[in-house]
Amino acid sequence: MGIIWMLIVGGVIGWLAGLISGRGMPGGIIGNIIAGFIGAWLGTFFLGSWGPVIGGFNIVPALIGAIALVFVLSLVFRGRRRA
Repeated sequence: MGIIWMLIVGGVIGWLAGLISGRGMPGGIIGNIIAGFIGAWLGTFFLGSWGPVIGGFNIVPALIGAIALVFVLSLVFRGRRRA
């Protein structure tokens, strides 16, 4: 049950990051889950462990990391489409 909870929370974090940044994550639900997991790892790595914890994720650093990840990936994918 813990893995399912982590997937749900990771997906919500990735989805919120896409909404806040105003850019969609390629890959739909799977892309959101991956952005949530990688964003959580990056946010915790750079900002530390603080804020509320849900499903094993520190929500504030995870959300900040996911927003940065979605923004950078959207720029990369947009640049690829133009080329």
